Amino acid sequence: MLAQIGRRVLAGAAVVAGVLTLTFFLVQLAPGDPVERLLGPTATPAQLAAQRHALGLDRPLPVQFAVWIGRVARGEWGRSIATGRPVRAVLGDALPATLVLVGLSLIASYALGFVIGAWQARADRRVDTALSVATVTLFALPGYWLGLMLMMVFTYWAHWLPAFGASGLDVDIITGWGRLADRLRHLALPLATLTLIGIGGAARFVRGAMRDVVGQPFVTTAEAKGLSPFQVTRRHIVRNALVPVITLFGMSLPALFSGAVFVEAVFAWPGVGRRLVEAVQARDYPVVMAATVVTCVLVVTGNLLADLAAAWIDPRVRYQRRET
Repeated sequence: MLAQIGRRVLAGAAVVAGVLTLTFFLVQLAPGDPVERLLGPTATPAQLAAQRHALGLDRPLPVQFAVWIGRVARGEWGRSIATGRPVRAVLGDALPATLVLVGLSLIASYALGFVIGAWQARADRRVDTALSVATVTLFALPGYWLGLMLMMVFTYWAHWLPAFGASGLDVDIITGWGRLADRLRHLALPLATLTLIGIGGAARFVRGAMRDVVGQPFVTTAEAKGLSPFQVTRRHIVRNALVPVITLFGMSLPALFSGAVFVEAVFAWPGVGRRLVEAVQARDYPVVMAATVVTCVLVVTGNLLADLAAAWIDPRVRYQRRET
């Protein structure tokens, strides 16, 4: 088991290294000059050249990449080109907001998706068809479009929920339950956007996994022994259907984080995704690379934990890996 974990960690490290290398050169080769954005259109060529030299942007790309890797290895993330703040502080302020949004969305989408998928697996044809149309439609909707539609309905038409930010302008003078209510009202729309899309994918996968298990001989045997449908579902169907669902849980992290980038931008949610969009627009290379590191590490870690959870739930997974 430890050898398997070690191989997965090394594979994850290789994935992170590959993503960072590709991202670095793609961002550097993209059109736009961060120095021109920083100094403005009135800057002279001499000022632009001096600022590029100060930031190290006049060096060859391989040299810049080697210098950046060396700084990261020492725990130095550098400073934002656009704001001058330490990159660690920029992302440190934004990471909690992203973790709250993505974490709550992941829990809610899989909890509701599991319930809907389990209902579909045991429901009649008409209910199954109706729920299938609804879940496929949700899964196919672009996150930014769904966010804009929810904003139009609940903010501009109904005037129920705020559309932008994580808190109101008067948050500093609100205390206790009032502050919590304000936070939840600002969280509602971005959380609903990510959760609705996640429910569609989770429900479809759970339905398929449980339908595969329903036709197995051990389920028929359990029903022949006189167990109630609830007991058969809880003891035999759900447990055996959990393994592919947990695998999907880990694999959905990349899609969820990438979707959160656009959702955070739409709702001006102060998370890593919004910082990443702003950094890309400003060609703020240190922030782009640091945000990529954080996102990639979280995704690889989530996949590793999902793999370990699958092996813990189903002993057959451990046995098969031991044989290989």
